Amino acid sequence: MTWLRALWEVVRSGLTIEETRLEPLLALRTAVGVAIVLGPTLWLVSPAYAASAALGAYSAGAATFQRTWRPRKVIALGAGAGLALSTFVGYLAAGRLVTYLPLLAVWAFLAGMAWAVGSTAGIVAATTVGSMLVTVTLPTSAGRALEHAGIIALGGVAQAVLIWLFPIRRWGAHRDALADALAAVADYARRLRHDPTAPFDPEPLMTARDAAAVTPSQARTRPAVLHGPRGLAERIRPVVAALADPDVGAPAEGPGRDRARELLDAAADVLDAAARTIRRGTPAQVPPQTAEILHLDDEHEVLEGPARQAAEQLVELLGEAMEIAGSGGARGKTPTPPGPASAQFLVRPTMFRLLPVVVRAARSELRLDSPVLRHALRLAAVATLGYLIAIRLPLNHGYWAPIASVMVMRPDFHRTYARAVARLAGTLAGVALATAMVRTVGPDAHVFGALAVVSAGLSYTLIRTGYAYSQCFTAAYVVFLLGMGGQAWEQTVPERVVLTLIGGALAMLAYVVFPAWETPRLPGRLADWLAANGRYAAAVLRSYAEPTREHRADLRRALLASRQARAAWQGAYDRARQEPLRPRGLTSREAEEAQKALKGFGRAAMLMESHVPRADGRSFPEAERLAAALEADTAQAADDVREHKTPDWRRVEEALHEWENAAEDRSPVVLRGAELQKRALEDLTTAVSRTPLERDIGSAREEQRVRAAAAAGGDGSGPAHRSG
Repeated sequence: MTWLRALWEVVRSGLTIEETRLEPLLALRTAVGVAIVLGPTLWLVSPAYAASAALGAYSAGAATFQRTWRPRKVIALGAGAGLALSTFVGYLAAGRLVTYLPLLAVWAFLAGMAWAVGSTAGIVAATTVGSMLVTVTLPTSAGRALEHAGIIALGGVAQAVLIWLFPIRRWGAHRDALADALAAVADYARRLRHDPTAPFDPEPLMTARDAAAVTPSQARTRPAVLHGPRGLAERIRPVVAALADPDVGAPAEGPGRDRARELLDAAADVLDAAARTIRRGTPAQVPPQTAEILHLDDEHEVLEGPARQAAEQLVELLGEAMEIAGSGGARGKTPTPPGPASAQFLVRPTMFRLLPVVVRAARSELRLDSPVLRHALRLAAVATLGYLIAIRLPLNHGYWAPIASVMVMRPDFHRTYARAVARLAGTLAGVALATAMVRTVGPDAHVFGALAVVSAGLSYTLIRTGYAYSQCFTAAYVVFLLGMGGQAWEQTVPERVVLTLIGGALAMLAYVVFPAWETPRLPGRLADWLAANGRYAAAVLRSYAEPTREHRADLRRALLASRQARAAWQGAYDRARQEPLRPRGLTSREAEEAQKALKGFGRAAMLMESHVPRADGRSFPEAERLAAALEADTAQAADDVREHKTPDWRRVEEALHEWENAAEDRSPVVLRGAELQKRALEDLTTAVSRTPLERDIGSAREEQRVRAAAAAGGDGSGPAHRSG
């Protein structure tokens, strides 16, 4: 993608309204938290203390809207404590540049490394850098600075207390994640009716698994319905795929295919009903005709062989889903079986035990090619440079420039640039709105305080619709706070706009000077996915060779690793398509073909997984050699992909040929699945085995295609990006 096209996509993404469900009750509760600490401190103490209280309450409240599975009150307390600590520590070093700049650089670097844990940690940590930058405006007394830090922490406490007193849809995010997983499998079943080889995106299942990890205290209060249905969705997914597939399931045409479509449609209805039950906590009705369809008549059933086995498994699993749909699932707590907690639940460490996890995650990113490390270095450099620029500007609030930089910077190019554009646009609109209000109501601290609370509530309401729209009211909120402290709007409004522009420009320039492009890393991401898929396929085959509980556990671990590798590839691929770089290693078309091949490879392993024998079932020892061949060839092929060599599948071909010629111990499902995998691997070879000259020509043609599409008004850059 050219720079011009990339910048156009940045502007469009930054100003896009994201379709999401608004949460006005949550926004109202959080805005009340701001009012609770702002009003009394304004009335009883001073506007300066009120501004500090509002800073803590607003930032802690905003942190609770981030995507996290921890209790919101814990996030509010953690954000308030972090803001208070950065404020006080910043003040202790703020007297001299020789002490303040190194502290600011180290703090910003650590905040950037927090992205190793996740986006929520990274975003909340960035707000503490902003708090440290505001420290320079505090009173010149350690005692007074400690008081301000305490007031800021009080804002987080107020938000946590409100969350505790007025819970709104407790476990709602967890219910939504689990319901989305069941609904995704239901949608998959419907698509299989018309396209027996339709792909399945495992992201909803991955999200549901992430949501299922709980701390010991959460495990004691989690509703029982959130404990089991995720595994049900996991088991139904390969069964519906096996039933629909014409090679290992129902025939392509005739009564068998019609019967399979009926069962798939019924499965979708039952899963949707279970999803509604989990989401709403109330029983959902399954149509009576659906139950009739799920009845398998031994005498008149038209499905035979593996298709009949898949149908029987599906009916058994859907029976459990129907029980969930009819139960309502809103009462009771998760039963606590005997044994250690780590064996009962997916354990999430508590906040007090999170430090070793953070250290390990950050240590794994300490390499120069890591996007997280590069982001941390950029953040440290921009925060210190922005501060040096700010103190030399003839403006009262120069710290706004580095704060703007810190808040818009992300580890990738597209989101950094899109947020910079969104912040500038939102600031322009917000200060214009605030200016009109200030000129209308006149200088009144109490009125400004009320307007600040209203602006905070509107910012919270729109926080998930797009950064620009939330930032509009955030900018108004800041102007009202400064007006409450006696700052004239004629002074604050131009400053806010100019400094936001400077901060955004610094953030964008930092990424150009020290980027972390995904495009050159695509071959490595593809290789990781290939190797993980090979281990998953080998684990499936070993479960045929020796159907034991240990091999089942290995299969589950390999499946999760394969999904993580696929998600890492997909994220890198999506980001690479938005970068203004010429393709390196893989052109866009080659990447698409390779991705399609690996999805087909994983789908074939999933089909085989659906018929894995039970622990006491028949074994197929010959599958072990095919498993070893697959694992060895895919591991070697992963190295070949990284080095731009042509993969070779000689061992897989030999093992498959030997098994095909064996007189006994042949599983038709495994053989067919292995043939599909071999075909997918050959397609992968075709996609990545071009010579360097052919690759350069392909890259040039790809650029010409994108430019032609852009000139014609088309996108030419692939699927729409989901900004985060």
